[in-house]
Amino acid sequence: MTDFSRRKFIVTVGASAVGSVLLKGCLGNPPDSVTGNQVQQVAAVNISPEQAPETTRVKLGYIPIVEAAPIIIAKEKGFFAKYGMTDVDVSKQASWGSMRDNTEIGAAGGGVDGGQYQMPMPHLITEGRITKGNARIPMYVLAQLNTQGNGIAIAGKHQGKGIELELAKGGKNLFGQLKSANTPFTAAYTFAQVNQDFWIRYWLAAGGVNPDSDVKLIPVPAAQTVANMKTGTMDAFSTGDPWPYRIVKDKIGFLAMLTADMWAYHPEEYLALRADWVDKHPKATKALLKGIMEAQQWLDNFDNREEAAKILGGRNYFNLPAEILAGPFAGKYDMGEGRTIDDRNKAVLYWKDERGSVSYPYKSHDLWFLTESVRWGFLPPDTLTNAKALIDKVNREDLWREAAKELGVAAADIPTSTSRGVETFFDGVKFDPENPTAYLKSLKIKKVKV
Repeated sequence: MTDFSRRKFIVTVGASAVGSVLLKGCLGNPPDSVTGNQVQQVAAVNISPEQAPETTRVKLGYIPIVEAAPIIIAKEKGFFAKYGMTDVDVSKQASWGSMRDNTEIGAAGGGVDGGQYQMPMPHLITEGRITKGNARIPMYVLAQLNTQGNGIAIAGKHQGKGIELELAKGGKNLFGQLKSANTPFTAAYTFAQVNQDFWIRYWLAAGGVNPDSDVKLIPVPAAQTVANMKTGTMDAFSTGDPWPYRIVKDKIGFLAMLTADMWAYHPEEYLALRADWVDKHPKATKALLKGIMEAQQWLDNFDNREEAAKILGGRNYFNLPAEILAGPFAGKYDMGEGRTIDDRNKAVLYWKDERGSVSYPYKSHDLWFLTESVRWGFLPPDTLTNAKALIDKVNREDLWREAAKELGVAAADIPTSTSRGVETFFDGVKFDPENPTAYLKSLKIKKVKV
C-alpha cells in the first residue's frame, strides 16, 4: 500500500468510526463536565511574573485510549488551570491520520497545536516524512505520557493454536498454513511506522514470522478495531486499552500477551507540540508540562484510578462503562483462554516505574524508535548517522527538566542522563543506545542490510 493510499484509508476509516456503536461520543470538544458528575478540581496557585504563561490558550488533540489520560485528567481535574493554562481545548481525533492532518494545519487553521502522539510521529512530521507534500513542520517532544497499557488481541477462531508471546513454541505454523491457503493472517495497527506497528512487528519477527511477507498488515483506527474483529475482517490487532480488553469482555477473542510482557516498562506515547507554538510560548509550555506531571502523579496513585476510569469513560471522552477501564487500570486482565493477570506492574503507568521516570522523555528511546524505522525500511540506513542531530532538535527534555524543577519535583525523580541505558526484550535481544548498529545486526528478520 502506498503512503497516499494508506493515508486515505486511515482518514476514511477514521471518519466511519464516528458513528460506531463502540464510540458514540461527538468528536468535537468536550464540555466542562463530561462524566455527568461534578469533578472536584484542584486549587490554582499563585504564579510569579517570571513563570506566568504568555497565553492561557492551547488546543491539544488526543485519541481515546489510556495513553491520553494525563491530558484529559490535567484538563478535568484543573491541573492545567492550576498553573495558568485556563483555556486548554482538548479535542478528540477520529484517527491518527486525523491527528497528523490537524497538526499540519495547526490550531490557527482549525487543527491542533499538539497533544498525544505515537513515536516517532513528531520526528517524521519534523522531517516531512508523513505530511502532505512532504512539508517539514518542526515539532518538539516534551514528555512521555505513559508506559505499557497495550496488548496484542487475537480473534477467537484461533484459540488453542499456540498464538501467544513466544510463537516459536508452536503458533508459528499457523501463519504458514494461512499463507499457503492464500488467506494470510491479517493483523492491524492504528497507524503505520509508529509504536503499535512496531509492537506487532517485533512480536512476529521474534517468533520467526516475517511481518512483510508472511502476514498482511493493515491500518485501522483504535475505535474500529473491535468492530472489525467481530466481523471477521482481521485476525489480530495492536492497540491501547481499553480496546484489547473489549475483545475478551465481548467474547470476540483473546489476548496473546501484553506489550508489558514483550518489553517491560517500554516507552509508549508522548506529549508533543508544534515547535512554533513552543518557541512563542516557552512559559506556557512549562505550565502545560507542570499540569501533565501533576496529572501523571495523580494517576499513579491507584486510589485515584476508579475516579480516573469514570472521567475517561465519560460520554465525550471514551464513552464506555468505567468498569471496562477499571480492570486494566488496576493491572487486572482477563486474557482469555483461561489466563488472567493481576499485577500492578503490568498496568499502564504514568509517572514512575521500576526503571525510574515514566514522564521524562529519554533520548535513548527516541533512538530505538528511529532504529526500528531503519530496521523495517521506513527510514534510510543513514538515519542512524544523523540520528543524534534529529533527536536533539526534536526532543526538548531540557524543558521537562526546567518544568520539573519549577514544580518542585524531587531531585531523585529527575533523571541525570538522557539515556535509560541498555533495554532488554522478551526474546533476550538487547538494545544498547551506544551501539544501535549492533542491535540491528543481532536481529534475524529485518529489511535493512547491516
